[in-house]
Amino acid sequence: MGVMRNALLVLVSAATVVMTGAGPGAGASRVFGTVEPEADLSHHGHVSLWGGELTLRVQTGNHGPSGLTDATVRLVFSAPLLHDLSLPSACLWGGERVVLCRTGHLRALGRGPEITVDLRTVGRPDEVVVRIDTAWSGGASDRNPENHQHRVLVPETGDRYVF
Repeated sequence: MGVMRNALLVLVSAATVVMTGAGPGAGASRVFGTVEPEADLSHHGHVSLWGGELTLRVQTGNHGPSGLTDATVRLVFSAPLLHDLSLPSACLWGGERVVLCRTGHLRALGRGPEITVDLRTVGRPDEVVVRIDTAWSGGASDRNPENHQHRVLVPETGDRYVF
């Protein structure tokens, strides 16, 4: 009986290590024998609107525990946008009101480069709502998605609204 109980405790302990990520490779989830990286992404910056010109600056951080070779931040605008300005080299249009930007390498506990996106709206809206979130996390799981999902109301004041 003691041998069986000890074998059961060893089995339960091993299962706990695999399920919680304790031990070597901590911070990564195990799925059917493969290791899935885990990274806690966050997006911070500011956006302003004046005379139909929108300027958005965003920087993505990675609180770890795994580093990522790349990720993608999605910027969605409530107002129609003119596509007459060039986007930064790290960005491309994802739709009529959507811009997607790659973050580049994100080491654990580090930040990517700041990305500045200058856009123009169709007409001169009194306000624009901007949604900022992660479109792709580089294949990593993120147990804390709240810090990379923002919705910002940007009145046409020229002031910077921080997220």
